[in-house]
Amino acid sequence: MSATTAVAVEPRPPEPQPARPARVFDWGQPFVYLVALVVAAIAVGPVLYVFVGGFRTTIDLNANPAGLPDPWVFDNWAAVLTAPRFWGNVAASIILAAATTAGVVVAGLMAAFVIARYDFRGRRGLYTLFAAGLMFPLTVAALPLTLLLRTLGLHGTYLGVIIPGIAFALPTTIIILVPFLRAIPDELEEAARIDGATRIGFFWRILLPLSKPGLVTVGILAFVASWNGYLLPLLVISTGSLPQEWWPLPLGVTQFSSQYSQNTGAVLAYTSLAMIPALVFFLLAEKRIVGGLTGAVKG
Repeated sequence: MSATTAVAVEPRPPEPQPARPARVFDWGQPFVYLVALVVAAIAVGPVLYVFVGGFRTTIDLNANPAGLPDPWVFDNWAAVLTAPRFWGNVAASIILAAATTAGVVVAGLMAAFVIARYDFRGRRGLYTLFAAGLMFPLTVAALPLTLLLRTLGLHGTYLGVIIPGIAFALPTTIIILVPFLRAIPDELEEAARIDGATRIGFFWRILLPLSKPGLVTVGILAFVASWNGYLLPLLVISTGSLPQEWWPLPLGVTQFSSQYSQNTGAVLAYTSLAMIPALVFFLLAEKRIVGGLTGAVKG
């Protein structure tokens, strides 16, 4: 008869866990958030003040400039929206912004394609020339540009605003698009050639769809810049023969504020309506702009 001996197995003690380092409070994080909050308040505060001020009467604004509407008045907005001049200014801004954006995208894409994908003497110098255009402000060219437009017969016309607007937006456009086009592998172009595609076919079928984020970015920037542009229309249109009803919105705001200087609430309402389209358009396309600029930096 055999006996079985039971052996008790003692459980292993749990292994000691490494001590977690104590969290050290980083005083730099609250400071960063505080600075960001102050900057945001400085940037957004005036916009909110103008928007809310459009719901106040002139008497209320003079009595308490920093207060809230008491009561809320909608007559200022109704007066602006029912004025034919406002809608004429909106139509003029749409024409100028759309034409300038189309010209910037088309001309910038063609120039960037040549600089990025062709190898020729002086390519780097040409790219540097466009980069130097970023440091050339419109104020420096105001007098010679006005004289040139008068000579060409474009002074006082929309073309006199659109063509220089395209020229001044090209440096930024090319700086953004060239890295996008350079980042496209050469193997794709070689494969397209093997399949019988020409350079133009490669441009339309492969390169153009792949560079869509950059095109959207430069298009948005060009549209917003043209919509908010003031100095160029002031030099070209305000001294021409176009009626004030067909001036763009930045000039319309100035003219409206001069004519209705006693009605501060209406002026603030007009200013708010003038900047709302560009502001909404920019906010809706913010992610595309950031993505396009990020792709340009990576390229």
